[in-house]
Amino acid sequence: MKIAITGGSGFIGKRLIAYWLGQGHELINISRSSSKQVPGVRTITWGELERNTELLAGLDAIVNLAGESISQRWTQAAKTRIVQSRLQAAEHVAKLVATMDPKPKVVVNASGMSYYGISETDTFDETSPYRQTDFLASVVKQWEAAADLIQGTRIVKVRVGLVLDNKEGAFPKMALPYKLGVGGTVGSGRQWHSWIHIDDMVRLIDFCVQNDSIVGPVNATAPNPVTNKQLGRAIATAMRRPNLFPVPAFMMKLIFGELSVLLLEGQKVIPRVLQEHGFRWRFPWLAGALEDLAKK
Repeated sequence: MKIAITGGSGFIGKRLIAYWLGQGHELINISRSSSKQVPGVRTITWGELERNTELLAGLDAIVNLAGESISQRWTQAAKTRIVQSRLQAAEHVAKLVATMDPKPKVVVNASGMSYYGISETDTFDETSPYRQTDFLASVVKQWEAAADLIQGTRIVKVRVGLVLDNKEGAFPKMALPYKLGVGGTVGSGRQWHSWIHIDDMVRLIDFCVQNDSIVGPVNATAPNPVTNKQLGRAIATAMRRPNLFPVPAFMMKLIFGELSVLLLEGQKVIPRVLQEHGFRWRFPWLAGALEDLAKK
């Protein structure tokens, strides 16, 4: 296939590109700047596409992963960048698709599981309604509304969970205390973490591109979410480190500010659409996922 990716230099984008190059697909990295080159992939800027959409002639799919990292202190300026970067990327894709003839068969747009809000007791799937409980929930609501402006093709909104990788993303920060021998439960320990191994994250995006019957929101998580207490025990076991040093909520808030919500709060999310369409996880259980990461 011929596939265009935005956010190709990001955490998930790099792994997705490597996966698809291995399958022999023709890939194009769409970027704001020509300086953001990805090895083995042609880079085209948004400015070039505004002048000539024929650069994407014959395109089968677009995967939009672009957006400012949320793993930073949430100052007002940072919040603005987090929101605007996502809205602008989706709007760029909508304008691009509107000018294309023929249009790509599918657009996969990244989203987030924060759509469902925060809860220690409820279980959510793709049919669950939006709940405004925090900043990230509002970000995802606006993000998906921007993606809904993409018309004339199949749209898949991938609501990404906690992506487990031993080098990038949030997990290395979560695992660091355990490496140092001072890991433990964060906050109450009852908050849910809906997680997914990076390999399965990449594979499910490919699955959504290939499967014509998948439309709309897709929860990008493993089928077995865990509480923070369970996560801590599993990390300690995989790393052969103690799990003895709890971190109180006030300390997390003091260190990270509003960003601490990522560790202190959560939601129990089930990937119902993927289950119904027969997706097979390589790592459906946390212990197996962490054992694999520990080897790398």
